[in-house]
Amino acid sequence: MSHLEEVVLDLERHAAQQGWDAAPKLYALVFGSEIRTTEPELAAELGLAEGSDKGETLAALEQPELPAQASVEDALATIAWPDAVAGCALVIERVVLPPEAEEEIPADPEQAAAFAADHPAREDVRMIVGVLRDGERHSALRLRRHDLEDEVLVGPDLVPALADALAATLEPDVPAEQA
Repeated sequence: MSHLEEVVLDLERHAAQQGWDAAPKLYALVFGSEIRTTEPELAAELGLAEGSDKGETLAALEQPELPAQASVEDALATIAWPDAVAGCALVIERVVLPPEAEEEIPADPEQAAAFAADHPAREDVRMIVGVLRDGERHSALRLRRHDLEDEVLVGPDLVPALADALAATLEPDVPAEQA
């Protein structure tokens, strides 16, 4: 199992312990060797000090809450990580409706949210998506109606659009050329 797979599964278990109806949580993924070099006190606090038996590991460092007034996608579009960050992960819950309900969804965002919340075929889903700068991706999905650890779906491409949005936060900012 890769470091990223371990982190995504750890974040999934942590989110499951916290329960449902949680706000989205964004994490910076940083290798233990980087934390030991740049933040030795934090490394010691996390049990990553030199000589620890953990070897190289990938730590998930929770970030401040995403802005409430912006959509998650819009908030991600404003994020750029420093080079020390090897990747990032997001834990988010969404309501999913069956395809046949799409035509009935109101255009107004508030009405659409109410429609989805009250729809009898709605499915609450918790998604954990992690990406690394090297292109590795991993995801975990838990359905509220199948809220069991052995029914968590895992794989690299379960939520490709969200993985793409997270990967974009890791791309270097290139200033626009002056005309």
